[in-house]
Amino acid sequence: MTLSTIVVHLDHTERCENRTLLAARLARVHGSHLRGIAPTHVREYMDKPPAHAAEYAAEAIVSTSLLLRRRAETVAHIVHSRVSGVGPRSFDVQLSDGDPVDAVIARGHASDLLVVGQYDRSAAVEDSARRLPEEVLLRAGRSVLILPQAGHYDSVGDKVVVAWHGSREAVLSARGALPLLRRASQVTIVSVCVAGHSQPSCCGPVARNWFGRHGVDATFEQHETSAAFADTLLKCTEARGADLIVMGGYGHSRTREQILGGATRDVLACACVPVLMAH
Repeated sequence: MTLSTIVVHLDHTERCENRTLLAARLARVHGSHLRGIAPTHVREYMDKPPAHAAEYAAEAIVSTSLLLRRRAETVAHIVHSRVSGVGPRSFDVQLSDGDPVDAVIARGHASDLLVVGQYDRSAAVEDSARRLPEEVLLRAGRSVLILPQAGHYDSVGDKVVVAWHGSREAVLSARGALPLLRRASQVTIVSVCVAGHSQPSCCGPVARNWFGRHGVDATFEQHETSAAFADTLLKCTEARGADLIVMGGYGHSRTREQILGGATRDVLACACVPVLMAH
């Protein structure tokens, strides 16, 4: 497992620079190609307004599309200047019309890691940007590194907490994180057994042995608790001074998570460090 290609989502928000620089540093360390995806938010009808549209309305639509493309071009130019000082092996930016979520997912399919930001409530963005992290996680079929909406992260992956309970999503996340885990100075496998939920007693030691065969020297901890899974995991992360959480994303349906709550949503809402997830 290597990170041959890292894709980072670019936008006009203040959080974009920190997200891009972190992705560039990861690309430099892992010898990866870094690709920035800058959605323009221009839809097809904006280039060719409907024939029945009034002349002034058509002009306004076309003018808006030009402004959106120029904004994306400006973002791309700024990113180029920032990234050149960090020095990844190779780097390019692709502008993409259409739905921003579809653009990031389509290009993310040809990558080993996608870097996105958690929805920033203070930023003026459209609905597609608000749902982008969740949709990318659910549909990209790749590991997704999600940065919190606050804080600055110069590096990630020195001390890592891996949430493990043998689920498909946890396995995919751990496998996708192997290139990072091999370089970590400390990896802690955390198994959280919430009261009333059964879990195979052997899953932790088996996981530790598997990590070891991949060159990852990990320790294992099991926690039995009556508290919520997210609360226990985040406390473990803080106690170990970890700068990265690796866990499965949306093990239950999105509807169930939205109605009843769930670990994915709770961790993303409260985590103060980046989270690497796969679904």
